[in-house]
Amino acid sequence: MKKLVSLVFLMIVSTWSVTVDAQIKVVTTYPYIGDLTQKIGGEKVDVFVLGKGTEDPHFIVPKPSFIAKLRGADLLIINGADLETGFVPILIQQANNPRIQSFKGFLDLSQQIKLINVPVQVSRSEGDIHPEGNPHFALDPHRISILAKAIKEKLCGLDSNNCRTYEKRAGDFQKHWEEKTKEWDQKLSALKGTRVIQYHQLFNYFIAAYQLSVIGTIEPKPGIPATARHIDELIGTVKTQKGAFIFQDVYHERKSARFIAEKTNIRDILLPHDVGAVPEAKDLFSLFDEIVRRLTD
Repeated sequence: MKKLVSLVFLMIVSTWSVTVDAQIKVVTTYPYIGDLTQKIGGEKVDVFVLGKGTEDPHFIVPKPSFIAKLRGADLLIINGADLETGFVPILIQQANNPRIQSFKGFLDLSQQIKLINVPVQVSRSEGDIHPEGNPHFALDPHRISILAKAIKEKLCGLDSNNCRTYEKRAGDFQKHWEEKTKEWDQKLSALKGTRVIQYHQLFNYFIAAYQLSVIGTIEPKPGIPATARHIDELIGTVKTQKGAFIFQDVYHERKSARFIAEKTNIRDILLPHDVGAVPEAKDLFSLFDEIVRRLTD
């Protein structure tokens, strides 16, 4: 009898330990969110990222494996501002997981940020615009701490027993991030006022943070491919205003940027937009290190 009681007790303790010590299963839409969540959650979280840094964040292709991951998730973290509208809603519907359909198990990071480029009116004639505003806020390093705090609070809400761990890790991250941001700010201060062309309105927050000046986009309107006439107009603009850089992302065609660079003798710079977009961008810190290096070398 005593052996049976002891066995039952051990089973109860074992079950309790698994429940208490179990990792929070987190699904994020993009690598930068996954990296930030991992830095704050450490070994307490199991993070799965849907998209890759080399992919166009607007058009992540849903996979059956994504549904399985979402079905077992405790928390879903998205960028928001309609960036994932093409793939996340259908995945949530098919996963049919009430945990991530509730406030407790869902985090939209865009709700933490005051968005820029909010359209006065929404019309398909204006291209593929985002009704809520520009969703690429994570490319301003000054906003990352806001996102880190939101993730920390969400993890604490799901796992109060380990909240002190999340707070400690978030505090350590915040301190290191502030030090690196000061370094990036100092290096990029020399570019203040520099005129740039970008392919898509991808770096608007970065450009605003460092007081650069956009003189054109290779896309005449968001999501609309460039015409020969538009490229000729950009070349004329560069020659008139003496543009210095073209910001080229990794997922759009590069032929147009190279052509403009050749005709105007300005720099065509390939810039990563997310963790994993280029081999050097292994995490959030090295992502911004690499952006700064490519702009200042």
